[in-house]
Amino acid sequence: MPRKKSGFPYEVHPTPVKGKDGRNIVYARPAKGLKIGITELDKYCAKHYATRDGEVEFVLKEFVKAAAELMAEGYRVDTPIGSFVPKLGLKREITDPDKVRNSDVVLEGVDYNPGKIWNKSINGWLFNGFLRVENPNTQEIMQDTERLEKALTECLKAGYVTVASFARHAHLTRYSARKQLEAWTKGEKPRLMKSKLSKTDIYTEI
Repeated sequence: MPRKKSGFPYEVHPTPVKGKDGRNIVYARPAKGLKIGITELDKYCAKHYATRDGEVEFVLKEFVKAAAELMAEGYRVDTPIGSFVPKLGLKREITDPDKVRNSDVVLEGVDYNPGKIWNKSINGWLFNGFLRVENPNTQEIMQDTERLEKALTECLKAGYVTVASFARHAHLTRYSARKQLEAWTKGEKPRLMKSKLSKTDIYTEI
């Protein structure tokens, strides 16, 4: 069984909400950049939990297919890792129930309720508590015009800017990056123009 060698790495960031002392209330979130995919998870389980190579990935793919089929028939799928419920909506605003037709109904996604199993399971591994990772001060960065301009210039080398690319170059959260990019699209002489590339918002220089 693997054991953690350090605490749970986390960062602290400000929110737009002001506290009683007039300063921004802060929140904690897992440290940026820590991510693992299904292939890595599968290898981890094979190494530490005696599963066979490819077994976890195969089971999860088959689970998604089977659960999707059952949810398409209207079932709620309850599992040890939580419940999955198909979420429905209507294409238009209707106030009379008798006027709802089959063609008005759309699938909006799946609601996932993890219950408390994840809290219990994760807490069981927090032997060393939490470990703060120092992260850039978002408020200071947002006030550093020269730094923001430099990050924008680097991003525009690709021809356009996305929230993700600007956040990465300026060392900002996605929320703050979007806020700054949106600010550059406003005013009498905007710097950027916002448009869509597939489903992604992109910002190009005017």
